[in-house]
Amino acid sequence: MDAANIFEALRESHERQRTLYRQLVETSGDTPERRELFQQLKEELLAHELAEERHFYIPLMAQDAGVDLSRHAIAEHHQLDELVESLEDTEPSSPSWLVLAKKLAHKVEHHLTEEEHKFFQMAGKLLTEQQKTSLAKSYQASYEEAKAATA
Repeated sequence: MDAANIFEALRESHERQRTLYRQLVETSGDTPERRELFQQLKEELLAHELAEERHFYIPLMAQDAGVDLSRHAIAEHHQLDELVESLEDTEPSSPSWLVLAKKLAHKVEHHLTEEEHKFFQMAGKLLTEQQKTSLAKSYQASYEEAKAATA
């Protein structure tokens, strides 16, 4: 799955996240399916955040126009991590678990939409074509490494 540029690489993970959170919020009770989907989503978010911060947001922060945008996105990653931690600390059979899962799904969707509709446009102007290609390769390598480490 070699994406031609960083935006395609990020979108592939975004689609996996969307599929997982949509399936997750359809689960009920403390089932193996709920636990498995949550684990998959957690691993996907973690690998994506790590690789994205390193190979998308940090390069963007090298330019003044990319600093605020990158800080905002990284702050949102932190909020997602906190929601994941709250879910880990909540009993999967509890009604509040699904409430938290839906809150996470909503936050993830907000973040992905904002990235795709706002951040990608600005980044498209700030990054050269060569950067877009090389960042896709380094992002994918970091992403795969992070996925392997959590598996």
